[in-house]
Amino acid sequence: MMDNEKAKELREDFPIFRSEMNKQKLIYLDNAATTQKPEVVIDKITKYYENENANIHRGIYKLSEEATKSYENAHKTVANLVKASPHEIIFTRNTTESLNLLAYTLGSVAKGKDIVLTELEHHSNIVPWQELAKRNNMKIKFIPVKADFTLDYAKAEKLITENTAIVSMNHVSNAVGTINNVKKIMKLGKSNGAITILDGAQSAPHMEIDVKELGCDFFAFSGHKMLGPTGIGALYGNKALLEKMPPFLSGGDMIRTVSFDKSTWNDLPWKYEAGTPNIAGGICFATAIDYLKKVGLKNIDRWERELIAYALEEVAKIKSIKLFNPGVKNSAGILSFNLGNIHAHDVSSLLDAEGICIRGGHHCAMPLMTKLGITGTSRASFYLYNTMEDVDALITALKKSEEVFK
Repeated sequence: MMDNEKAKELREDFPIFRSEMNKQKLIYLDNAATTQKPEVVIDKITKYYENENANIHRGIYKLSEEATKSYENAHKTVANLVKASPHEIIFTRNTTESLNLLAYTLGSVAKGKDIVLTELEHHSNIVPWQELAKRNNMKIKFIPVKADFTLDYAKAEKLITENTAIVSMNHVSNAVGTINNVKKIMKLGKSNGAITILDGAQSAPHMEIDVKELGCDFFAFSGHKMLGPTGIGALYGNKALLEKMPPFLSGGDMIRTVSFDKSTWNDLPWKYEAGTPNIAGGICFATAIDYLKKVGLKNIDRWERELIAYALEEVAKIKSIKLFNPGVKNSAGILSFNLGNIHAHDVSSLLDAEGICIRGGHHCAMPLMTKLGITGTSRASFYLYNTMEDVDALITALKKSEEVFK
């Protein structure tokens, strides 16, 4: 069970919190961008390179065979996390690469001419589809976001039709924290014969995921947002579609046979993992998942909901604050706001002087910010090691920042 004392206890597992920032106790509230790493993950990286390093699927010697086994076991660990099978899990660099993989390969199997996205999307779930639309003469439609920062599901029912080839959306908005009703949209997409995709970058680290229950064909997420190393991500894919789709990259290890005339492809998931992969990253990603499962994703989810509820209550006491949040019921642990007329970058800089790390800017969601009529927001985002005291420090620092600009 997670509570404030448990969060403080977990904090001790993260070496970075033993350090100071600008001569202040470090308060890290930029977890939607990336997360800190527990000692077990850092130790595993060191142990791998000191004692276990070898290339995989190639060497007929013990060190290589053990590295291969560890890397393949990592696929199993990631698969278990999202209730999938290991052959359905492809390791990529991050969510962005996973979505690009799909945008470059689905064109040959998708039926229809419309791509449906939402106005809440990160650039990574817009730009690749714009490029596919150019290549294949397709049209992109966007499910609108309403004034309360939730999606217009009635409009979605009109936008997703039998002409829809692909429906791709985020599970949780990185910019305003909205938890979308993805089951509803995925079901709507499937009933119209569309391929359904979820950007899970902001959901997989924070809640239990069952890809079959969600009803998606593909689910993309990143290791670095869930205590793992940078440079490793995962893509769950529908086996039947993965077998039909062409490879994303070609070269070593993704082949079964090569002649001077033609090549044939390897089994899943290796068909999509060309060349020497991020072996250490994959293995350490599994270590991070083991840590999260020990804490419990349900516990993490509940704790973050307590933190956001408290933060929303306290920040509302600052009269000059304008919130960009769907409210406690529909919000993940992301607090997006503007402080009076102070630019978000200035707010971030002032908080940095207090040892508090938040994000200021458009959060790779420029189309959404344009619709909202703003250039960006300040964003605090929580994780399992954040405490009520972190929220209190944020509120105090915001009030102090407000005074600076009076």
